[in-house]
Amino acid sequence: MQFLIAATLLAQEEVETTSNVSLVLPEPNELIAGILAFSIVFFFVWKWALPTLNQTLEARQQAVSGELADAEKAKVEAESLLSDYRAQLADAKSEGNRILEDARVTAEQMRTDLLSKAESEADSIRNKARDDASAEKSRALSDARTQVGDISIDLAGKIVGEALDADAHQALIDRYLADLENL
Repeated sequence: MQFLIAATLLAQEEVETTSNVSLVLPEPNELIAGILAFSIVFFFVWKWALPTLNQTLEARQQAVSGELADAEKAKVEAESLLSDYRAQLADAKSEGNRILEDARVTAEQMRTDLLSKAESEADSIRNKARDDASAEKSRALSDARTQVGDISIDLAGKIVGEALDADAHQALIDRYLADLENL
């Protein structure tokens, strides 16, 4: 029995090895027909499909490279605009600072002018007040001399009992007032 089993297994193994090889290798007629069909399909693909595919790929490549070039141009233009805007912003800031500085200088100059004008007017008012006070003092002294002179002549006339010479009396009054001013 063991022999029978071994023989059966061995026969089965031979059948499997011969049938496996036949499964892998096609029949020669099928092999020739497959090679011929592959050659015909390869020829048509190589002659018509491959050039069309290559043209499509080249067109796509050119479109992509054109889009990349446009994108690069747009990027360069955007960077240029950005630098222009930054320059304009810097110019605007410097112009604003310059305007502020000019306004500050103008305000300081106006303040200085107003102060000097006010001081000038104050000096003018003081000088006028001094002149007015001096004139008023002179007028008051003149009025006082006249009144003192008249009163002293009347008084002296009453005391002495006679009229004094007006010129002599005026010289006496002037000397007395000069002595009073010197005190």
